[in-house]
Amino acid sequence: MRVGLTCGHRSALAALLVAGVTLAPVAYVISLVSAQVAERPVRHVIVMIADGCGYSQLASGAYYRHGALGRQVYEQFPVRVAMSTFSADGHGYDPRRAWSTFAYVKQDPTDSAAAATAMACGLKTYNAAIGVDVRGQVVPNAWERAEDRGLATGVVTSVPWSHATPAAFVAHCLSRQSYERIAADMLTRSRADVIMGAGHPEFDHDGRPSAPDEDAAYRYVGGPGLWRRAQGGALGRDADGDGMADPWTLVQTKEEFLRLGTGPTPKRVLGTAQVRETLQQRREGDGQAEPFAVPPIVTVPTLADMARGALNVLDDDPDGFALMVEGGAVDWAGHANQSGRLIEEEIDFSRAVEAVVEWVEARSSWDETLLIVTGDHETGYLTGPGADPKFVPVRNNGQGKLPGMAWNYTSHTNQLIPLFAKGAGAERLAARATRTDPLRGRYLDNTDLAAVVFELLR
Repeated sequence: MRVGLTCGHRSALAALLVAGVTLAPVAYVISLVSAQVAERPVRHVIVMIADGCGYSQLASGAYYRHGALGRQVYEQFPVRVAMSTFSADGHGYDPRRAWSTFAYVKQDPTDSAAAATAMACGLKTYNAAIGVDVRGQVVPNAWERAEDRGLATGVVTSVPWSHATPAAFVAHCLSRQSYERIAADMLTRSRADVIMGAGHPEFDHDGRPSAPDEDAAYRYVGGPGLWRRAQGGALGRDADGDGMADPWTLVQTKEEFLRLGTGPTPKRVLGTAQVRETLQQRREGDGQAEPFAVPPIVTVPTLADMARGALNVLDDDPDGFALMVEGGAVDWAGHANQSGRLIEEEIDFSRAVEAVVEWVEARSSWDETLLIVTGDHETGYLTGPGADPKFVPVRNNGQGKLPGMAWNYTSHTNQLIPLFAKGAGAERLAARATRTDPLRGRYLDNTDLAAVVFELLR
């Protein structure tokens, strides 16, 4: 049933459509496939999450890189729908109010922990929760289901690997702020085979060696004691059930990450890039500069480099694998309202998706691999420039030029975000998009993502 809007709001929506937002419902509307959900064997499940990415963030990166929407590889996937992201602390998502009251989506938004737990575990929970329900009880996640089925698992991110999104696919904790406890859970309890990200205690935001002056510098890696054990190769439980310890191999330098992408690999990899919090977004220089105006750090891998390495480690398992790859600093740039660095992070994420697609088509197939590309929530309430109410799309100023962008917030919103899927079982996601938004078209909920993955991993 279509939601009724006032004449003024219909006019605003019409302006959006004329101004180019037709590319949202056209490019992202569900591609209706057979009503019968095809049964396909699934060996590999890959979920790629651009943290903080909504439709406007995606458009900004696409306009700068390509000069148009529809040219990024995931925009051409057969399943293109929207997704709701609200947490148990929120008020749901009302399409009518979302497009009639500008401040509505700013009310009680989800955080990354609740959103990632919804996608990993399949239930709504409170903000800050990592793999636990609203009562604080541990709930299984899809990657643990994959391990039970004999698959290898991994998480990769461009921010500290104990941050909320990767943590929710591996760990269980009452609060996302308990980084040290989460890191210890990931390294000593979990059966994960690959963990990669930033958060190195011995380097600063520009990748320069920096002697830690306090234990807090080690919070992202589980504390100084656990970190020293990882450095010495003496950390790791029995992950495959053969009764023997499976220690982590610590990978730190850019060259080591690049070598992981080809040839033989260690059994378990803990990749901690030599930078404190983000691969690039927190580097020095003018944070409000044009994209790439501040030279990037050259001593750290890209998200695509990490993804290639993770895939080369995980595909040694003949049973298959489940992998989550996060462009985590899209969110950080959104919080800081950094248009240039947002675009940098969006492009870095898109290149990582391209690397994964290349792996599927060269080393696997779409008949046995499911690839999902989405976000966890929108950050910054990004629109195009205009007067209130600001239901105005980001303006395309051409390839290589900063789009017309306006930030309306410094935190998260409950806007719908895009989801793309291709491969074995993608039809199941299409079938779950049963709700309708007047602008974005059909949408599903973030808990539906986990439900589909659980179904495929039975």
